[in-house]
Amino acid sequence: MIKLPESPAVFAGAVWSDVLPYYDQLASRSVTKETAAEWLQDWSEFEDLLGEARESAYFAYTCDTADEAKEAANLRFQTEIEPQAAEQRVRLARLLVESGYERPDLLEPLRAFRTDIELFREENVELKAEVERLSTEYQKVTGGLVADWNGEELPLPRLRPFMADPDRSIREKAWRLERQQYIGQREILARIFTDQYRLRQKIARNAGFKNFRDYQHQVFHRFDYTPDDCYRFHEAVLEKTVPAAKRIYERHLQKLGLESLRPWDVEVDPDGRPALKPFSTNQEFIDRGRAIFQQVDPVLGARFDTLANEDLLDLESRKGKAPGGYMTELPHRKRPLIFMNAAGVAGDVHTLVHEAGHCFHGFEYFEAGRLFCQRMPGMEMGEVGSMAMELLSAPYWGRRSGGYYSEEDYRRARIDHLEGIVLFFPHCATVDALQHWIYTDPAGEDAGARDDQWLRLRRQFEIGVDYTGLTEEWVARWYRQLHFWEVPFYYIEYGIAQLGALQIWRNARRDQQAAVSAYRRALALGSTRPLPELYRAADIKLAFDAATIGELVELVEEELAALQA
Repeated sequence: MIKLPESPAVFAGAVWSDVLPYYDQLASRSVTKETAAEWLQDWSEFEDLLGEARESAYFAYTCDTADEAKEAANLRFQTEIEPQAAEQRVRLARLLVESGYERPDLLEPLRAFRTDIELFREENVELKAEVERLSTEYQKVTGGLVADWNGEELPLPRLRPFMADPDRSIREKAWRLERQQYIGQREILARIFTDQYRLRQKIARNAGFKNFRDYQHQVFHRFDYTPDDCYRFHEAVLEKTVPAAKRIYERHLQKLGLESLRPWDVEVDPDGRPALKPFSTNQEFIDRGRAIFQQVDPVLGARFDTLANEDLLDLESRKGKAPGGYMTELPHRKRPLIFMNAAGVAGDVHTLVHEAGHCFHGFEYFEAGRLFCQRMPGMEMGEVGSMAMELLSAPYWGRRSGGYYSEEDYRRARIDHLEGIVLFFPHCATVDALQHWIYTDPAGEDAGARDDQWLRLRRQFEIGVDYTGLTEEWVARWYRQLHFWEVPFYYIEYGIAQLGALQIWRNARRDQQAAVSAYRRALALGSTRPLPELYRAADIKLAFDAATIGELVELVEEELAALQA
């Protein structure tokens, strides 16, 4: 029995020499078929303590990127502790695999462990640490971006409401101002990426792969689809969703009465109404969320109450706060938490319900007693939990249900959300396709070639928006997509998962209680089943061919027509 500290706080200021003895204790024990269950439980409890300290440091830093002490603590975990801890996990995983211990709920984790063992190379530990240092540099640069808006210095997320202003000159000014900040940092961000590119390709070659793309697909345990399937997804999106997206843009153009739809015209209400303002205060944002989730499912409503009551929500945008939004976990406490940058716009509602879906996933597998290696499945399923919650919660966004919008604004918010789903698929395919190209074509090392390829792809997938005279701004879009820098190849999962989420929504239109029950049942399985089985547990299928995409996009367009009638 390993002697563990009682609290993750013990590791808050730890260095690697404080952590290694715990791994050594675990590694020194005899792991057999008879002893493996108790040993694995001890390992899981230790990882929960260390993981909570790590995620707390990351959360604290992203909440305040200007704080040097928080930056140092996060860096210590990400560049000193975590790479070496990953090495030790492989060491322990080898002991478990070699013990011959198996049981049905461990088959998938064991398959993942075997893959990790095959991929591990000691020489990659320091290379990965350097990649993380560069990711932190990207966060610091982008988190510190501000713009002068009429004499007030605003973090870039605070410009978002102005991009939906009925006054075209205001939204153009805001759109250009935001893109200019990224254009101004282009050389720095491109240099960071080039440095990461070289390190990642070296990491892949060290592990015996031709390129980082093929390596990363294995790192992500993509056992049920291949890079060729990704290309087929891109083609299906081009065939089925790009025309649907073009139809949306054409409707907007007609309503706006413009000669061409410019990028600052995309987020504005086509009927000329002011931007949706779903809430005024952070407390209102939270309280209306409580009402919505309660109506989706009382158990899920109670779980959101837990997040609010235990101070596990950091929602408001602030200067120095890292961009974006995410859910992470405090695994020792068995609690998830949400980080985001709310600015009082409709997109904040989408972000909240999305990240809450991730949290509900966490609650389900924590309550099921899953070990650390049995919890989060691949993001193809992980994102089903979040994207399905967007759609499951949407019927309750109106004030009649205690939500955010008047009846007129509710219909408008639903239309915007559903249109956003259609418009997302081409963006998702572009992001994924660029990454495939970058890491498989030698030209991917060159910053200018990367920009050119982004434009080539965007001209295929973003049909209906006029970027004449805006080449630099069009290019700048990919510089604000943090996935390229921080979690490469983690993006197509959103597209695959959206197709799963749309199927859950389709089922809920027929029988909400049954659909939510299946949703929760699948989430509780964590990573204990192969991906196709997790989808079947949710009463959906894993598929991303043209026929499946076409059927679901048609369903969205039918709903849009009903809401617009």
